[in-house]
Amino acid sequence: MKKLIQLQRIYLQANYDLKETFKIFFFFWLELLGDVLRKRPKPSDSVDSVIIVDCIPKVGKERLDKLKNVIKKLFSKFGTVVNAFYPLDDEGNTKGYMFLEFSSPQNAHEAVKMTNGYKLDKQHSFKVNHFSDFEKYINVPDEWTPPDPKPYQDLGNLRSWLQNKESYDQFSVIYGEGEKTAIFLNTPEPSMVEERARWTETYVRWSPQGTYLATFHVKGIALWGGPKFSQIMRFSHPGVQLIDFSPCEKYLVTFSPLQDNHEDPQAIIIWDIRSGAKKRGFHCESRSTWPIFKWNQNGNYFARIGEEAISIYETPSFGLLDKKSLKIPAVRDFSWSPTDDIIAYWVPEQSNTPARVTLIEIPSRNELCVRNLFNVADCKMHWQKSGDYLCVKVDRYKTKKTDDKDQIKYSGIYYNFELFRIREKQIPVDKVEEKDPVLAFAWEPIGNKFAYIHGEAPRINVTFYNIQPKGKVELLKTFEKRSANHLFWSPNGQFIVLAGLRSMNGVLEFIDTQDMTVMTQTEHFMATDVEWDPTGRYVVSAVSWWGHKVDNGYWLWNFQGILQHKQPLEKFCQLQWRPRPPSLLSENRVKEIKKNFKTWAQKFEQEDSMRKMTASKDMLEKRRKLMEDFREYRSQKDKEFAEMKEIRLQLRSGIDTDELHNQEDNFTEEIIEFLIKAEEKIVEE
Repeated sequence: MKKLIQLQRIYLQANYDLKETFKIFFFFWLELLGDVLRKRPKPSDSVDSVIIVDCIPKVGKERLDKLKNVIKKLFSKFGTVVNAFYPLDDEGNTKGYMFLEFSSPQNAHEAVKMTNGYKLDKQHSFKVNHFSDFEKYINVPDEWTPPDPKPYQDLGNLRSWLQNKESYDQFSVIYGEGEKTAIFLNTPEPSMVEERARWTETYVRWSPQGTYLATFHVKGIALWGGPKFSQIMRFSHPGVQLIDFSPCEKYLVTFSPLQDNHEDPQAIIIWDIRSGAKKRGFHCESRSTWPIFKWNQNGNYFARIGEEAISIYETPSFGLLDKKSLKIPAVRDFSWSPTDDIIAYWVPEQSNTPARVTLIEIPSRNELCVRNLFNVADCKMHWQKSGDYLCVKVDRYKTKKTDDKDQIKYSGIYYNFELFRIREKQIPVDKVEEKDPVLAFAWEPIGNKFAYIHGEAPRINVTFYNIQPKGKVELLKTFEKRSANHLFWSPNGQFIVLAGLRSMNGVLEFIDTQDMTVMTQTEHFMATDVEWDPTGRYVVSAVSWWGHKVDNGYWLWNFQGILQHKQPLEKFCQLQWRPRPPSLLSENRVKEIKKNFKTWAQKFEQEDSMRKMTASKDMLEKRRKLMEDFREYRSQKDKEFAEMKEIRLQLRSGIDTDELHNQEDNFTEEIIEFLIKAEEKIVEE
């Protein structure tokens, strides 16, 4: 419209010169025509954006609006639906298929991918195709031509970070209220490897061996990896909130509450990471806790708890093991051994039958051990990382009663630790009793010790025990009156951090459990998180913006509790260390290295000394360069100052003010006295 008005004004100013007017009119007409032609629909848009949905219900006019609403609600998740056409027969009933047009071919492709085979109800399963597929299948050539092989996509070395000569670890950081995500290298001064804005919409998560970085988006999950953190794969699952990896990093589990459907379960989807293919979908129980599916140690099996049963699935078929679930009436909880195909589960008391904890071997389903327990209110199972021990924390009661609302209330609660020695013959069980409320429990990852926090404020204690092989459970020490509510063992054992997070103001205590000595007592005020690096050399304490809105950032400590680095970050949210894959060294090789540790220590000390010398030389060179730059800058300014002396004399009536501060006559000395203090003393004669 603006161009037409401009054309009209020029036309009136042309003084009726028809030739000039025609040129101007023709020029603007071409410009207007170009704008119109650019908006004209393209053939590819009208065909590739259209899909056909077959096997929809055949309904009359009275139910057509309801059907349209259901279809629109389902397909609008994948993009804007521009047009929907429902063919009708002579009686006004739908013919069992319909056409949908999306705003882009990408949205149409996503809709076909995710809804083909969708079960609307027991009688109707959608068959969804592109409209362009008809022409493709009609014109199939008589002679088959083998398809071109898909070109190999070089993703680079997905474990390139392990080749760092100095063995520096990486960690991810989310800050700026979640707007920025960065990857850092744990050098003496943390150096940035990669930073991207809005890389994720919620948080990030590393895969168990550190190969992939998962980011969350409205439409699904993206995996990144390689030296430049290129995108490896995308998984479409709108509204995804939680994920879990298999230990072998072959499969990814995603959860979205928006996709649950009883007929076609989509709330939980298991994906093949390498191909991006959907392996199977599952529905989600309303009272389930994450992770709903628990993996065994190598990813060959995964299981979930159901009503009166544990369902165990096997890969890569993703079907039930032996085509049946493990029937266990009233089963309450279960967990896998971290190193063996063993499941531990517990069942509460039923009338005169005691509660019991059972260890069962998979896939044979043979019972390895059964432990009967009496007066049980609750149980929590804790596996040691090496799979040598299982601790079942049993909450026991002295009396119980049922109120008017059929709610069971317990009184006289006390606690037992049932300790299963998995590696010993017939799996003997030891017992440790504790009367105080137990706040936290943690195994030493590699070793025979465990620790737990017990008591009530202000008398909170931390107790350590050691399990002697084929011997007793030995009490090592109890640290009394500690400000601690969390236990963080080093991944290699021996060292532990007692942390009083959040309400306990970030008190940190570093302990060496070899001789039970406190190495450091310190504080990171209002700390919300503590994270050990995968090597056990460093530990991070952090104040997350998700927990507190001020003093956000992280502090880096060594295993002895000596502060290495403070890094304040505005609206810091999350820090996660990048995991390392299991070592390729055999146990004998590890023992040999530990035996000859002094030889290796000398080599490392030499390398550290050389590195410090190099760093010192670099620092001296940097300082020397700064001093030279300063002297050059000062010399240049002195020269400019001298060149402007004549101008200063002219401006100041010939008075040379440059030397005023060197002449004694220009100074006046004045003595000022003032009373500082008055004091009276009585002097005895």
